[in-house]
Formats: sequence, C-alpha cells, structure tokens
Amino acid sequence: MPKKRSGGGLSPLQQATKFLGVSVLAGAVMAGIALPAAGALGLAAKGSVQGFDDIPDNLKSPQLSQRTTILDSKGNQLASVYSRDRTVVELKDISPYMQKAIVAIEDSRFYQHGAIDLKGVLRALNKNAQSGGVSEGASTLTQQLVKNYFIEEAGDDPTKVAQATQQTLGRKVRELKYAIQIEEKLGKKKILENYLNITFFGEQAYGVEAASERYFSKHAKDLNLQQSALLAGIVQSPTRYDPINDEAEAKKRRNTVLARMAEVGDISKAEALKAEQSDLGLKVSQPKNGCITAVKGASFFCKYVEKVFLSDPVFGKTKEARAKIWNQGGLTIRTTLDPQAQDSVQASLKEHIYKSDKVAAAATLVEPGTGKILGMGQSKPYGYGKNETEYNYSVNADMGGSNFGFPTGSTFKPFVAAAALEQGLPATQQYPAPYSMDYPSPVSTCSGKNWVNTDGATVENESESEKGPYALKEAMAKSVNTYFVQMISDIGLCPVVSMTSKLGVVQGNGDKIPEVPAIALGSKGLSPLTMASAYAAFANEGTYCTPIAIESITQKVGNEQKSLAVPKSTCSRAMSKKTADTINTVLRGVVDSGTGQEAGLTDRESAGKTGTTDSRKNAWFVGYTPQLAGAVWVGSAKQNVEMTSIRIGGVWHDQVYGADTPGPIWKDAMTGALEGKQAESFQLVNIPDPVKKDKGNDGGKNNDNGGTTTDGGTTGTTDGGTTPTPTISLPDGFIQGTTNGGNNGNGNGGNRG
Repeated sequence: MPKKRSGGGLSPLQQATKFLGVSVLAGAVMAGIALPAAGALGLAAKGSVQGFDDIPDNLKSPQLSQRTTILDSKGNQLASVYSRDRTVVELKDISPYMQKAIVAIEDSRFYQHGAIDLKGVLRALNKNAQSGGVSEGASTLTQQLVKNYFIEEAGDDPTKVAQATQQTLGRKVRELKYAIQIEEKLGKKKILENYLNITFFGEQAYGVEAASERYFSKHAKDLNLQQSALLAGIVQSPTRYDPINDEAEAKKRRNTVLARMAEVGDISKAEALKAEQSDLGLKVSQPKNGCITAVKGASFFCKYVEKVFLSDPVFGKTKEARAKIWNQGGLTIRTTLDPQAQDSVQASLKEHIYKSDKVAAAATLVEPGTGKILGMGQSKPYGYGKNETEYNYSVNADMGGSNFGFPTGSTFKPFVAAAALEQGLPATQQYPAPYSMDYPSPVSTCSGKNWVNTDGATVENESESEKGPYALKEAMAKSVNTYFVQMISDIGLCPVVSMTSKLGVVQGNGDKIPEVPAIALGSKGLSPLTMASAYAAFANEGTYCTPIAIESITQKVGNEQKSLAVPKSTCSRAMSKKTADTINTVLRGVVDSGTGQEAGLTDRESAGKTGTTDSRKNAWFVGYTPQLAGAVWVGSAKQNVEMTSIRIGGVWHDQVYGADTPGPIWKDAMTGALEGKQAESFQLVNIPDPVKKDKGNDGGKNNDNGGTTTDGGTTGTTDGGTTPTPTISLPDGFIQGTTNGGNNGNGNGGNRG
C-alpha cells in the first residue's frame, strides 16, 4: 500500500472498501485499454471520473527535492539545508537486501506483472476476506511511484497534497494510466530506484539514503538484512511503525517483512528466524537542517547566502521561481567564506566580548578588488534563546539585519574627505575648526534647494583645547568635528552623497543617505558589510566592488550536475587613484598616531578610522590593508545601552571608545586572517605639514561621538558619567525617523575616539 503521511491510516472497513474499488477500477481500466471505444469509463456518476483517453499522455518525473550543501571557499561543509531531507542515489548504491525487502512487502510480483497486478488484487481481496481485516495491499510499486510523484509536485501546499492523495476513482484512473506509461518508458530497475528515492520513511527522511542515515547512521548500500526489513516495513505507515517512538510495533512490523521475504524465497526461513531474534540496532542521527547548524559560527553568513539566493533575479525572475529552486534543493553552493578569516573573526569576538554581555559585536571582512565576503560573525550566536538572535547585525534589513543599521560616528568622515579631494580641495586644506560653532548655513544640495540652519543647531569638539586651524591629516587623526562640518559646508552636500552612492553606502533600511550636514558626523545607521565594502575601495585604488557571497552553484538533476549562474561583483571607479592614495595616507595617520593606535597592526601597513556615537551607544572601527578590509561594530541592537561604567568581555570600561573595544577586535581578526600572507604596502602621497600654532594640551582621551538613532527616532543624550559627552542643540526634523522638511537624520557626530 502507499505510504500514509500521518496517523495509523484507514480503518479495516475503509481499507477493504478501497481494495474492492481498486479491483473493479483495475478491471475497468484494462477494459478501457482493450476497448478504446469504451472511452469514458463510467465508473462514477455525473462525469466525476475523467475519460481514460482524455488524460494527458505525458507524465514528467518531478525533480526530487534534496539537501542543499553550503561550502566555504575551500570546499569544507558549512551547513546542510533542505525542505525535504533526501539524497538521491543510484540502485547500485542501495543494499540488495533493501531492494528485496521493499519488493517482498509492497509488491512481491513486481517483476512478473505490468503496471497493474489484477492477480494481486484478487489475492489481496481473498486474504483480506479470510482474515476479516486488511493484511495485504494491492497497489503496485509503479502505482505507488506515480502517487508519490503527485505528492512531490504538491510540495508543502496542503490543498495540493490533499488533491494528490484523495481517495477518488478519478485520481486512480490518472494514476493507473501513468503507471502504464512509466512501465513502458522506464523499466523495472529504474522504477524501483525512483521509488526508493522518493518514498517517505518517517522522521523527516525522504528516500532510502536519508532514512539509512537517520536510523542507522550509515549509507543505504551498507544496510544489512534486518535493517533493510525495518525500513521496508516503515513505508506502509511511517507514524505507526516509527522505531524511535514505538520500538515494539516497529519490531513486529520488521519481522512481518522478514517472514514475507522468506515466503517469497528471497531468504531462507533460518535466516528470517535469526534476523527476527535481533534487536533493532538503531544508531539514530539527529537531522541537521538549516543555517542554525552551521559550523565555524557561520550561521549568519549562511542565512545571508540564502537571502541572496531568494532575492537575486539571477536565480529566477520572480520570488516564487527562486523559492521553488531553493526548496527543490540538490544544490552545492560554494561560498566566498575563507575558513582562516572566519576562524579569526570568531576567535577575536569570543576573546573580546561575551554573548551574555549587555552589548553585542559584529564583524565583517571583505576582499578589496573582488568584493568577496571572507568573514562574517557576531558575538551573540544564531538562535532563539537567551543571549541569541536571528538578526544578522552585519547586513541591511532586507538581508536579515536590523531595521536601520547603526550610526557610524566618525567612521563616516573619510567619505566626506574623499568627496572634497575629488572636488579639487588640497590635502593641506585648512579650516578654522573652532571648539564650538553653529552649523554653517546655507549648504548647497543636489536639488538646488539649500539646507538652512533655521534653528541655530551647533556642533562641538571633544575638548575646549581643540581649536583650529587644522589641516586634513591632523583633523582626521584627532577626529575634529568642526573641521568636517566646515568641509561639507565648503563643498556642499551633493558631492558627499554622490561619493557615498558610488561606494554603495545606503542606510540599513535601504534608503539613500539624506542631504543634511550631520551626515559628516555619522548620524545615519549603516551596516558593517556596507562599511567594510566601502573602505575596501580605498585599498583598491579607488575602485568599489559590490559585495558577493557565492562563488559557484551546481544543481543535481537526476544523475547529472548542472551549473547555475551566480551574481557577480560589479566593480566601478568611485574616485581617482590619487584620491584613494591620499585617503590611505590620511587614515594611516589615524592608526599610527591618532585615535586608532590601539587597532594598528604590527606586522604590516594598515589604515582605519574610529567612531563612537552620542551617549556611547555605538562604537566602531573600520580599517583595511591593501589585501583586506574589515568593519567592527559594538553596541546594543535596540540602541538602549549607554556604554559607560560597563564590563565587556570581562574588561571594565569607564567609557567605551572606538579604539579600545571594536579596535582590538578588528586588530585580532585581521591579524589572524592575514597570517601567513605576504605583507603589501600602500602607495602613499606626501602631505606637507602646515605651520602649527600652539593649541595647548590635548583634552585627554578622545571619542568619536556620532549621534545615535533608535527605533523611536530619538537623538543622542548627554552622557551621565563623570566625563560628559558634549551634545548639540538640533532643529526640528534632524531626528532619525521624522519627516519634517526632509532633514530627517541629523545628530551629533561630535566627540572623538
């Protein structure tokens, strides 16, 4: 009998009635074949059964859903995902015992009859009448195969599944006609192979290979006699005969199969008796399905790969088409994830921040020139329990990330500098950069409608001792807020948003960067992947490459593998090589003698920028070498933790800075990822130092205060600790989440790190 999806099946009376209907139907079908003029079979009232000759002739074997395997760049398995756990194997890779067992119990005359076994129907009716119940089925393996085709095509759609399994004569007519076609087209061995690959064996296992691995942790080719008999017995009712949940019932059913094998001459009675005395010998393997089971902390990257597949038109024109391919599975996806880089990311995160900490960290590494994502991880594991999350803090919302990304603080300043250099400003450009000032007004925009500081918004530096004039190199090293506000006023907002557009910089919710001066100070929420990819353009001589996660995909179709097209990185020039080299020179100064010294690499050249936002709700370090770029964010996903008087990774912080928390995470992750690789050098430019005047003592440890945003859209507040973080007064419409005047998103980029 065909397998049942759940429960104990039909009652004996229902089954007997069903078999009687099958026998009558089988005879009628044979009559319909022998006498085409009979046409419509007339087996049910008012045309409920389609005429035999009217049924379409071509039944296509469905592409069976299988496991999809996700690999790293070296071919190591990261995870296995599937809608149905199935691995299709050839008949030669299935134990002969298994082949004999399934035939003996399901269709012992399989090799003697055609698609329909009238003798079997009569025999079943006779035996069932004698026993007073239903002890033997009448459907052939070929008929069962056709039914499973219908079920497979139905997928997980409950309506279609019901239609595929409904007990009607109409469905039986279609099933029988297609069974005849399959017998003629495939032959017995192929029918048996297909049946053993498609049928359901319970416990999420589809096909004999998955079942063998689930119950016995071995391949189907290695099944012994009693194991084969157990699996063959499950098929009739996977729930009733589930050996994991009801060992006694499963053993009784297994012994029935063994007895039947002896009865038809596949084994001797002595072999059957000996096998019946053995226990079930289960060695159960728990199913490992989905990205949650990924190794190397790659669960978030795995989900990112899935999101890429389901959203990129290269895999299908519609969402439904892409989902169908993904659910069918049978894919082998080789990703860009480098095992050395990924191990280094995870080790660094584990070393510097605990999953139980009040804040989280996310880190992403990208290869300049290719856009390949080499590492991606975060401190809170993938999951749904305490100190776990399903959100990928490294990516944008549409790819499984947070709603808005995270304010970047002063890590945004290099974009402003690059835009200014592209506009012709020299690297020696000086601005007065006072300690405190009003936002300059008006400031030109792309639309031609100037931004105007109607409410007297102000901006301050970290310390009153920080007074200009400053030139670019020193202003970047010390992260002087007023310098970059003056720079963005000088060149206008349009060159800045044009530069960020060329660098693929969009907010975490996908929106473009707004034209407001506060973007100079990192008031908008971005993702680590966005930041790492943008900074990679500096390392790549000014050419930006879109991030990619997939190297190649093959799909198993039948016994063949076919290659699928995959998204390619698109590289385009975002700035001149001279501008990129100048930014590299400026950002080298940040790690050599500026706010980022704690993050600087010791074995090779590096460049980068720190960032810390208002109330220290976010801290960043984004940096790169010629070979690798990386971004690290630390903060609260809900933006409700001020990182003052806080312990992170067992280390006490009076105040968190971009340099002292994300900086060391970046340093260790990059060091491990690049270990064993030849150190390369930047092409630096000569930036003359301007004539300096005495500015007094530096105001102590610095902080990049970039303004925070929360889901509620509030601005950063003054730090309540012993060392207050300056704030600015903001006009209406500056706050992220508002829509007043189109100026949403302003906030204080303020104090340095």
